[in-house]
Amino acid sequence: MERTSSYIFNHGDITKILYGGDYNPEQWPEEIWEEDMRLFRQAGIDCVTLNVFSWAALQPDEETYSFEKLDKIMDMARENRLHVILATSTAAHPAWMARRYPEVLRVEFNGMKRKFGGRHNSCPNSPVYQKYSARLAGKLALRYGEYENLIAWHVNNEYGGECYCENCEKAFRLWLQEKYKTLEEVNRAWNTSFWGHTFYDWDEIVAPNLLSEHFGEDRTMFQGISLDYRRFFSDSLLENFRGEYEAIKQHTPDIPITTNLMGFYKPLDYQKWGRYMDFISWDNYPANETPPAVTAMNHDLMRGIGGGKPFALMEQTPSVTNWLSYNALKRPGVMRLLSYQAVAHGADSVLFFQMRRTVGACEKYHGAVIDHAGHGNTRVFREIKALGGELKALGSQAMGSRTPAKAAILVSWENWWALEYSAGPSCDLKYLDEVERYYTAFYEQNIPVDIISSEDPLDGYGLVVLPVLYLVKDGIPDKLKVYVEGGGTLIATYFSGIVDQHDLVALGGYPGRLRSILGIWVEETDALPKEAANRFIWKGKAYPAELLCDIMHMETAREQAVYELDFYAGTPVISCNQLGKGKAWYIGTRSSHEFYHDLISHIAGEIGLKPVWNPVEGVEITERRKEGVRYLFFLNHKEEEAAFAMELDGESLLDGKAYGKGETAALPAKGVMIFRAAV
Repeated sequence: MERTSSYIFNHGDITKILYGGDYNPEQWPEEIWEEDMRLFRQAGIDCVTLNVFSWAALQPDEETYSFEKLDKIMDMARENRLHVILATSTAAHPAWMARRYPEVLRVEFNGMKRKFGGRHNSCPNSPVYQKYSARLAGKLALRYGEYENLIAWHVNNEYGGECYCENCEKAFRLWLQEKYKTLEEVNRAWNTSFWGHTFYDWDEIVAPNLLSEHFGEDRTMFQGISLDYRRFFSDSLLENFRGEYEAIKQHTPDIPITTNLMGFYKPLDYQKWGRYMDFISWDNYPANETPPAVTAMNHDLMRGIGGGKPFALMEQTPSVTNWLSYNALKRPGVMRLLSYQAVAHGADSVLFFQMRRTVGACEKYHGAVIDHAGHGNTRVFREIKALGGELKALGSQAMGSRTPAKAAILVSWENWWALEYSAGPSCDLKYLDEVERYYTAFYEQNIPVDIISSEDPLDGYGLVVLPVLYLVKDGIPDKLKVYVEGGGTLIATYFSGIVDQHDLVALGGYPGRLRSILGIWVEETDALPKEAANRFIWKGKAYPAELLCDIMHMETAREQAVYELDFYAGTPVISCNQLGKGKAWYIGTRSSHEFYHDLISHIAGEIGLKPVWNPVEGVEITERRKEGVRYLFFLNHKEEEAAFAMELDGESLLDGKAYGKGETAALPAKGVMIFRAAV
């Protein structure tokens, strides 16, 4: 079949948002398969992800491969006109591999050697694992690459975990040799003259864990060593992905390849991973109490990792998760609401885990399209069927559209790792807390925002926020200076610019290489316990100063507010520096939800950054655009109806109702409207 580039899956037969998810027919007798096909058709399901955990069945020993059952499954999917995302099954190695090659098993953070069991129990630096995982991926591509309904490859599954075995120590030393070239440079970068850690031979370097440098997961005596091990291990798993990727591409160069990410997952540098993936996919499992803004932030992260392109929602639960302490059901309408929230932020698929509820092991109580009852007469199935009908009616209207963001939040995994390894100033300092505070301020005002990396271009953004940019890599100061001088507006926060990429303090005064851009000098930082707060007045309103208080001096910047209390009362807490055509703000403390809202509102108004729609309490409003058309998504997260005046002429796509400017629209609790209007 000729493939086109009309969609992230590059398949000409895809004319609507994909709908379906993880299907495991190998866990069931074949007489159930046909019933599943009937129920899939009834629910409007058109896509299944197959073969996610089948390695043991596909390869019973070193030399034998058995594809007979998978052949039947693939043929069944083709006969029933189901698109297939085919997984490589490499997230759980077979038992025979662990028995015959125990070096394939991981070693935990505490030094404990694992036995066979669980998943993600394979050392990524094991030559055995590398060999057999890539070989299996290649054999699958060779065998199934000509299936016309194969739309994507799904490598492994939710990469994660860590390993501290001898394979990894040896690979870590090679990684360091490639990065630093000499031991002298390693000793300089890690400041090993401290506590007599100087290395004279590469083999003296060991993995940093509880047996060596750590006295807790995020408590390390040598931040530089632990930071590099984070980088190394993320790269190690990425090399596993790339090994399978290359094996697949040899046989199916035109079929896109992904692996399912997990939002803000700390162990892996997803921004680096995204550069090696054909498209981004991720698994969305918010907890019951997760604010809608946090879920939205994760979606926007995935869009940002993919360079602004649409992404795939690879997994969500149709009804209930099973790994929380209290696994409440998704209330009626919530599955639909969260599905459309993903689409609103850039997803071109709505896929679930799982299609049929398994009978045993740890996910038997996790939700499914087809419940243990085994039929379609359930509340969940009826909701799935109704959403399937809506997605069919929507067709391709919003597919491939982009989010027109003019604001960005710069996020860095290396900064995240380094900041939370930092020995002070506060154990309560958590990177994502500050990212979330700024994101929520944009979210609540319906201002689209991209989440970008330090590698991404800044031109095109009117406002860029740097939450707690503690670690500043080479090249970033020059990039930020050019951005501000050219007319951009920058917001930097407390405890920024402190160290370089090796976690060595930038001497000469904080905020280091950001000092000339921000026009300030930070002399000291006060850490406040949870129950304590300073305060300041800005634009006539009083706000708290919490967690950290930077005590700073103005150089070229102008103070905007001062502390009210303690020995540093009267010193600046907020500053703004005019640099070229732009401005650089510095917020020297953590403050309240109200402050972040007011700050973003003020700066957005100052630079003409407009919301996609005036805020409606409890209603998330986002936008995607393509070909001169605006698709506005209204998502009512409240437990009661929301009514609002229409600001544009247009049409509600889900019910076909036309609205004129000024008319009132009403959304029921958990309701959704997709509104089409001209740009």
